Amino acid sequence: MTLIDRLLRTRKPRNRALPLRDLRERRFSQRVGRVVETMLGRVPSRVDVWRGPLRPVPRIARRFLPKGLYARSLIIILAPMILLQCVVTVVFMERHWALVTERLSQAVVKDIAAVVDLIETEEDAGDRTRILDVAQRRLDLNISLLPPGDLPPPAPKPFFNILDGILSEEVTKQIGRPFWIDTVGNSKIVEIRIRLDDGVLRVFAPRNSAYASNTHIFLIWMVGTSLVLLVIAVLFLRNQIRPIQALAAAADEFGRGKPMPSDFRPRGASEVRQASVAFIQMRDRIERQIEQRTRMLSGVSHDLRTVLTRFRLQLALLGEGEDQDELNADIDEMQRMLEGYLAFAKGEAGEDVAEIDLEPLMERYQAEAELKGKALAFDISGDTRVTVRPNAFTRMISNIVANALRHAAHVKVTVTHDARWLSLAIEDDGPGIASDQREEVFKPFVRLDGARNLDAGGTGLGLAIARDIARAHGGDILLSDSTLGGLRALIRIPA
Repeated sequence: MTLIDRLLRTRKPRNRALPLRDLRERRFSQRVGRVVETMLGRVPSRVDVWRGPLRPVPRIARRFLPKGLYARSLIIILAPMILLQCVVTVVFMERHWALVTERLSQAVVKDIAAVVDLIETEEDAGDRTRILDVAQRRLDLNISLLPPGDLPPPAPKPFFNILDGILSEEVTKQIGRPFWIDTVGNSKIVEIRIRLDDGVLRVFAPRNSAYASNTHIFLIWMVGTSLVLLVIAVLFLRNQIRPIQALAAAADEFGRGKPMPSDFRPRGASEVRQASVAFIQMRDRIERQIEQRTRMLSGVSHDLRTVLTRFRLQLALLGEGEDQDELNADIDEMQRMLEGYLAFAKGEAGEDVAEIDLEPLMERYQAEAELKGKALAFDISGDTRVTVRPNAFTRMISNIVANALRHAAHVKVTVTHDARWLSLAIEDDGPGIASDQREEVFKPFVRLDGARNLDAGGTGLGLAIARDIARAHGGDILLSDSTLGGLRALIRIPA
């Protein structure tokens, strides 16, 4: 009985006549049971319920974020920089820019209020003229007194201009008369009209006297500094990412059997250098192991062929007969099996890559099919020349095509070669292979009775050798149903 079952069994039916002690024990058991169920996942916790709506967020972010290390590193640098600039800009606009504009506007409105008070106290036209002249010379305000009349209609307010709001507020607070403001008409001048008892006072004030006009300098410095830092970051990141990309390319080339780039060497940060050195050492160990295995298999092959040759000589000395024919057939079978075992164990890992043409290869298979009384059609789209291990690649295609010709009357080969992949689809109208056995046939020494195999009466290594060759080139072989009614073998190799 589990702990939860025990705890749940302690829950008794409600009974109002329970003693206080039993009631406390029952509540304690219920609480412990809920805690244990939550720990084991039977009851969702409050944290899980809170996280539920946020679970799709990481998937959405992964969908739109770049996949490359270089782009992600740039985002790591740019995102905090842009966020910091936005915060600094908002704070600057809210505190410094608005505060300076408010103080400047207060000073300008105070001067205008003083002029208004002086004009209202003087009734003589000459005194008013002298006041307006002093205001223009000392206060840098172009003031004129217009005849009585209505103020112009309100001008449209700008979308983003704090001067309009601050200046209107100060005029209302300090002067308290009907007014009209235009901060948009002339970019260098602010026009203010104030209705007096006997006229309209029109004031032209310089914009920089009421507005913090040096904000663009801050923005230019901020944006310019950010661009300089961005250029430095891009150059630095490119130099740091390039060794990682070179390491990935070298590992990919080595995995596909191609020689490592001649200019590859440990570079970059200490961790990248350490990974590069480890990769070079791993490559050297693998190459030494392959070379050692190749020498051992060559020795074993030589010794076994010597024994078989000795058997043939002894049989030749015995004379002709039925027993001799059977023994010769057994020796041929042993020879064929030995070649298959050695081909599977040795592989073609030590072969250098080269460029071959697919069209003559397909024409040769087509001619072989005609000699066997079969039909083979092929279609090649894209470049016919590919860079592979020639002997291994030819052996792989030959195994699959020969298998199709052995069990089918019509075979179709479709070759597609683009910038990324080389795809060969080999279809036939034979008996095919059951879907639950298509992975089993790639295992060594697996033979299908009543279906198909690569060599009738063979060792069951043909498809295993073909898949090993495909994977040694960085690709794979997949089996599926053919449109012709038989089996479809798709070979995909990186171009």
